[in-house]
Amino acid sequence: MKKVSYKYLFHTLVFILFAALLLSSCTDEEKEEEEVWNLPDINISFISDSDSLLIAKKAAELDKKFIRLQKLTGFNGTVLYAEKGRLIFKKAYGFKNVRRKRDSLSTKDAFQLASVSKMFSAMAVMILKNDGQLNYDDDIRLYLPEFPYDGVTPRLLMTHRSGLPRYMSLAHAKWTNKKIPINNDQMLQLFVDSPPDKYFTPDNGFHYCNTNYALLANIVEEISGLNFEDFVEQRIFNPLGMDSSFVYNMRGDTVVKLYIEGGVPGYYKRGWRWREMEDYYLNGVMGDKNIYTSVEDLYKYDKALDNFTLLPKEIIEEAFQPGSPKYWKRKDNYGFGWRIKKGMDSTVYHFGWWKGFRTFYIRDMKYQKTLIVLTNKDKGPGSQNFWNIIKADTLPLGRRSELK
Repeated sequence: MKKVSYKYLFHTLVFILFAALLLSSCTDEEKEEEEVWNLPDINISFISDSDSLLIAKKAAELDKKFIRLQKLTGFNGTVLYAEKGRLIFKKAYGFKNVRRKRDSLSTKDAFQLASVSKMFSAMAVMILKNDGQLNYDDDIRLYLPEFPYDGVTPRLLMTHRSGLPRYMSLAHAKWTNKKIPINNDQMLQLFVDSPPDKYFTPDNGFHYCNTNYALLANIVEEISGLNFEDFVEQRIFNPLGMDSSFVYNMRGDTVVKLYIEGGVPGYYKRGWRWREMEDYYLNGVMGDKNIYTSVEDLYKYDKALDNFTLLPKEIIEEAFQPGSPKYWKRKDNYGFGWRIKKGMDSTVYHFGWWKGFRTFYIRDMKYQKTLIVLTNKDKGPGSQNFWNIIKADTLPLGRRSELK
């Protein structure tokens, strides 16, 4: 026998009750047109309450899971989970000051996103495309004439198919004074002065490389005439009300500061003690990292992707298309700032690790699930814990006409 959900029975009961009340209020056909209908108020709050019970149960399960991860792995960070447009769970665990266990975290605290920042660089390029100021398949020397390699396009940068070498390795070798920060223009100049060999000719393979997204920031600045951090603030953060978000930059700094000012500090473990992560000369390069945001702000961005707030549907959807031919040696594919999960083509994600931070952002678009986990430790629970949350049974929630 097919199992009937209690929620279905609730809806059926309400329909029958409502119909009965309507019929009982009718008079004969001759007076029907003259009668003023005074429909009774019916309390149907128990229908939404059934959703509330499901949400509360799921939230309790997630809380239990993260409390366990906190005990087993030292998890320290913030979490947000949403499903079918409903905010199911958000909570902070641990402290801003990991070493001394002081200053409790909140879900409004901004963390370094590390490589999860890449989706914002891609979004900036997509905005320029929608503005008619950029074509994905143009040679980037149209925007950066001094660039020493030919055949590289914005599309190849976004999908990691440019074959370019790593700027970090080049900087380690050629940037002699690591006490002075290097910025995007200086990074580009290193390639102009001492161009290393490419890994392969453009569009002849896939190689995940931070150089691609650092160069996207250069292109955004060149086309827009704005500093990259200002463009992201004006075209992404401000329209979405992402008030806790910013792009960390070292513009104008002549020396590397001891610690990063702003946002939650990152921590690494040396021996048995946690230590605050110092600032670093490569933090002057933007595009591949350096976005700081909170789980609450990142959820605003997530809803904007669903509602096409920043860009029209056809532009947004291209970001989630595989950028490379399928290849048996590579588990997942890559779109515009998003990894695409093998066997789950409607699921996109990105993880990040950089200088005391680990970040996780997963979107299952088929079942409308979003999980955001931001941490300020360089070690913690593995990503399989978070995939298990995404792959769990979908909640039988009612539809919502508007995401909130």
